[in-house]
Amino acid sequence: MEPATAAGESPDPPPSPPPEEPSPEDTYSSSASARAAQAPAPEPPAAREVAAAMQAVERDAAAIAESYASLFASLRVALSNVTSTSAENIECLGDVVGRLQESALEASSKGNKYINSCLRLNEEMRGMESLAMQLFYGRMLIH
Repeated sequence: MEPATAAGESPDPPPSPPPEEPSPEDTYSSSASARAAQAPAPEPPAAREVAAAMQAVERDAAAIAESYASLFASLRVALSNVTSTSAENIECLGDVVGRLQESALEASSKGNKYINSCLRLNEEMRGMESLAMQLFYGRMLIH
């Protein structure tokens, strides 16, 4: 016989105690430990890989910032050119309108003088018409 039997123990294992209701904490910890046993935890990336990735992101961000700065500088120059051109055009347009107004006033004044001269001439010609008739009839009487 085996030594356990000789000591008076039975070869069967002792009965297990009745199952108790598991508490929520036990359920959580047992499911967490089951998940940990099933999937190994991902290894953290090496410090060098993180540093290299951060440097790449930093370089890309600097390149993008430089690109935006160049774009904004170009836009600023273009806007400045357009604004100065527009200001020059508006100033030129103002000069042209002023000169046109002066010319129109001068032409209107000369036109009024011409019309007044024509009206005076017309009045004088009416007087001449009667004189011409007198001369015409007087000449006919002489001949």
